[in-house]
Amino acid sequence: MMRLSYRQVNIGLFLTSVIGMGFALYLQHYQNLEPCPLCIFQRVGLMTMGFFALIAALHNPKPLFLRRFYSLLATVGILWSVAVASRHVWIQHLPPEDVPACGPGLDYWMQTFPLQSVIQKVLHGSGECAKVDWTLFDWSLPHWALLFFVALLLVNLYQLVRKSRQ
Repeated sequence: MMRLSYRQVNIGLFLTSVIGMGFALYLQHYQNLEPCPLCIFQRVGLMTMGFFALIAALHNPKPLFLRRFYSLLATVGILWSVAVASRHVWIQHLPPEDVPACGPGLDYWMQTFPLQSVIQKVLHGSGECAKVDWTLFDWSLPHWALLFFVALLLVNLYQLVRKSRQ
């Protein structure tokens, strides 16, 4: 059985993050699906994972502690996306009367409030985050995103604990 090297797995993680972002941008710009604040925060985690996977692939450190450090940073990034996507799925499953009200857009929040307040407000969710405007096999986009992020999390966890120094 062929085993992929540390560098190859990180290149794969980086390319997968590029494909994921490309798909998100395609949906936004060509299918006119405007991302809600939770969708944007999910993208941040995906880009963070991709960034650290790229750095790890380019550097390809020999010491195991450096490999694990890069993998930990990438794992934290994608774990953020898993957490936000989980919250998004949860909000979509709330009864309509329990869905938080729609508020001002993310741009307004970023200009008006400190970053910590913006993060708290976004993670609270809003009515626009509960709206389902795209499905595939009866799963909404946040469901598919969560599945995608969990798969990436598993690969990152593998990178984090692998013993080989290949």
